[in-house]
Amino acid sequence: MAERYRAALDMAEWADRAGFYTIVLSEHHGSADGYLPGALAMAAAMAARTSRIRIRVAAVVAAFHDPLRLAEDAAVVDNLSGGRLDLVVGAGYVPAEFAMFGVEPKERVRRTVETVTTLRNAWTGEPFEYRGRTVRVTPAPCSPGGPPLDLGGSSEAAARRAARLGVGFMATDPGVWEFYRDETIRLGRPDPGPYLGGNTGFVHLAEDVEEGWEQIAPYALHESASYGGWLAAGGPGSAEVYRPIGSVAELRASGQYRVLRPAELVAELTERGPLAVGLLHPMMGGIPPEIAWRSLRLLETEVLPRLDA
Repeated sequence: MAERYRAALDMAEWADRAGFYTIVLSEHHGSADGYLPGALAMAAAMAARTSRIRIRVAAVVAAFHDPLRLAEDAAVVDNLSGGRLDLVVGAGYVPAEFAMFGVEPKERVRRTVETVTTLRNAWTGEPFEYRGRTVRVTPAPCSPGGPPLDLGGSSEAAARRAARLGVGFMATDPGVWEFYRDETIRLGRPDPGPYLGGNTGFVHLAEDVEEGWEQIAPYALHESASYGGWLAAGGPGSAEVYRPIGSVAELRASGQYRVLRPAELVAELTERGPLAVGLLHPMMGGIPPEIAWRSLRLLETEVLPRLDA
């Protein structure tokens, strides 16, 4: 795991040099495969290795974090990064994680609202009332008013809640974005516009597609089974995207995981136009760093120069 953490930091530095816009970190807890549990700690390390790229934590589960400590840690990362942190707060959905932290799932919404409210108050740098006492969080973040703050969710209720709280919304299901937009307009605030999220599927680059599939298939099967299991155990959202898949043929047919030649990715991004989003998950599902680097080097030498042209 230490090797993978070092590789992740090296890849963050590479992405900064290559001109990527943002790095996205997620967290899960108690996972047998060692899924990153401390996204803000990793964000701090990446901030120290980069200078331009934004770092987005999507998401921290409100119920598993003390709101004041979360406000402090996020403020430290924002200062370390020079104001490059973006934070998404989610309600969580994995039953085993709620059991691990001794939190009742029915507390999810209340804790999420409290956390969002506390973060916004704390990041002013001024004293405020918190659970019946006056507190103050220091240091203030580098970003005036604090890092950009979104609420994550996949339901109409979450979308409208984000609008009422006056924060952004990260829709894990594109279909619920219009509820956020509708509620925002109803409250008299500016129209946030149409949903701009893109395809979040996995892409691995290889000169030989069949060889690429041989290398990444075990990890894709593992990721699909892991997320599918979490969602089936009680999570809302894209259960139709992540589900246990029994064969590589089914995996390939799903379209969620793809192995492309560099020229194919160039053609795809070019066809989408100037607002096309290219998203990579280099070490998805446990892909070894050396295999991940092969894909990234192909992107660097065979894709990016042709897009710039």
